Amino acid sequence: MDVPDQKCGSLKEVAHLFHCDLFDTEIVHKIGQILLLGLSTACVDNTSGDLFKSPASVAVDIRKEMVDYLTQRSETFIAESLIEQGSPYMITSEHPVDIVSDLIDDFASSKQNLFSRVSGWLLSEKREDKIDDFVQEMEFRSFWLMERRLSIGQTLLKYLDPKNEFHCKMNFGSAEDLSCHTNACSFRPISCTNVGCRASFSSVHMEKHDSLCPFKILPCEQKCSESITRREMDRHCITVCPMRLVNCPFYHVGCQSSIPHTTTEQHCSEFLEPHLLCILRLIHKEAAMDDLKCRVEQLLKVVFPTHVCDLYCGCLSSRERNSKSLRDEGKALIELSSVDQLCEAQCVRSLTRIVKDLDAKIGPLDKYSPGTASEECNNTADVPQHVADKTMSKVQSTSESISTLEDLKEETSLQHHID
Repeated sequence: MDVPDQKCGSLKEVAHLFHCDLFDTEIVHKIGQILLLGLSTACVDNTSGDLFKSPASVAVDIRKEMVDYLTQRSETFIAESLIEQGSPYMITSEHPVDIVSDLIDDFASSKQNLFSRVSGWLLSEKREDKIDDFVQEMEFRSFWLMERRLSIGQTLLKYLDPKNEFHCKMNFGSAEDLSCHTNACSFRPISCTNVGCRASFSSVHMEKHDSLCPFKILPCEQKCSESITRREMDRHCITVCPMRLVNCPFYHVGCQSSIPHTTTEQHCSEFLEPHLLCILRLIHKEAAMDDLKCRVEQLLKVVFPTHVCDLYCGCLSSRERNSKSLRDEGKALIELSSVDQLCEAQCVRSLTRIVKDLDAKIGPLDKYSPGTASEECNNTADVPQHVADKTMSKVQSTSESISTLEDLKEETSLQHHID
């Protein structure tokens, strides 16, 4: 005996009793927001100019009318769109939020009283202020809670989303299957895992939110070693990042370079000669450029006296450093370059002071002469030849003394070993 068709139909219905009711929470929340704004607009336009009515006095009735209107229009929206194809009055937007917004505007327009239509009230700024004030009043009095508006938004979304882009369409034959699906559904609500962020959204928007979340920790955009939240990135890059671009310390005297803050010392060392030229321009304002360039070369060759024992202190023992003979020999002087001291100057003030001291040592600025410039620039400018010869002889004798001390130390050590 054949099974009746009616029974087969009932079996199919039982097989799809369990539906997934998950929605795109972001879309539903937007619909919930515009519902309250639409209600406020309809109430204000319906009572404008009326001495006996206020927006609050008609809010309950208009809310019921609006919900019924939106539900009815949403149910028939797809059919109306197909029938009215080509009509200039057809709603062209396919996004559910835009469709609901258009439907709310249609409803609000239908509730305008005569005063609103003929008095220019619709274009006045006072109307917008009154609508915003009534929205705040309803929120303060909890007149239409967000939970109820979200429920209405879900109902409207089912009708306005035939392609199932913003809600789940899956059906299941058992509660167990539905439960397993719910845990993996792309529309399941989740919360952001970034510390400090309280945002909740559907799983399908996880990647989008992660790319915009202000609390997400990211590596510094300027490639320093720090990791900072997205909302603090701009402040970090501008104020404290060691790789932030800064003007050269000598920017105000002529160096126009922009450099990472952490490379300031390296820049000052590499561009020492241009910086010296900038400082000399301030000191010798009327001097020719060729004269200043020659003086830069002279500044880089000025020598400084230092004790020989200062050079050897790192390689001698404390007993040897305290030796009277070595202290006496250590009074000899040798010559060191001025480049190191100039490179240590990291600002205009300190470099200007050093340059002035060296300038005084070298003497007056001579005018540039092509025949003698090379010879002048090669002079060390502060130690006469006979003084230099005498100093070098003392250096040699000091070196011999150090060698003798080292030999003596080795012989003593060998004798102790033999004994």
